[in-house]
Amino acid sequence: MSITDWHEHDRPREKLLNFGAQHLSDAELLAIFLRVGVKGHSAVELAQILLDHFGSLHTLLNANQEEFCQIKGLGQAKYVQFKALLELSNRYFESELSKGPSFSDPEKVARYLAHSLAFKNRESFIVLLLDQQHQLIHSETLFTGTLNQSQVHVREVLKSALDHHAAAVILAHNHPSGDPTPSQSDIQLTQTLTKALQLIEIRTLDHIIIGDNGRWHSLAQHQQMLI
Repeated sequence: MSITDWHEHDRPREKLLNFGAQHLSDAELLAIFLRVGVKGHSAVELAQILLDHFGSLHTLLNANQEEFCQIKGLGQAKYVQFKALLELSNRYFESELSKGPSFSDPEKVARYLAHSLAFKNRESFIVLLLDQQHQLIHSETLFTGTLNQSQVHVREVLKSALDHHAAAVILAHNHPSGDPTPSQSDIQLTQTLTKALQLIEIRTLDHIIIGDNGRWHSLAQHQQMLI
């Protein structure tokens, strides 16, 4: 049975229009972008095959072109659509954060950072550079490390903050393991950078660690910024 034979309220597009995107499953949302299925499988079934093959939405969206196009019914055009979707999502959250003093809300910042970091399979360290009103000046990925560590140099963080005339910063990195709980080295690094930035009169507002499935950890909320 094709999707056109389904009840109207069960079709992904109509379901989205009638009830909102939040009521669609991952497979149904993916099916809207796939548009059509393959012989013997509807778009929703193809989407579920994709999720089952890659194991998670995270792995699927992080797949390279060769891995993605190995699946029957997929090709370069679909790969480009998915990558464009991710980039549009990143830019949407960046534009939202650039409007007003939204960096006082760790949850909103974490949502933006998740779009930049949650799909990476290597650890990356980002600095969000802010003005006096805590509005975004620039977001910069300073370091990319191995699966479980990145080498962060204090002088590079200070240089980036000075080059962009930042008044405050938010530090961030991801844990590819999925668990956002900070390690002792994460806490020590945060305290070292916070003290170094204080010497040049730049405030460190937070250090946010991004995990998977929407999980994140704010060191500021847990009073882990300074001893």
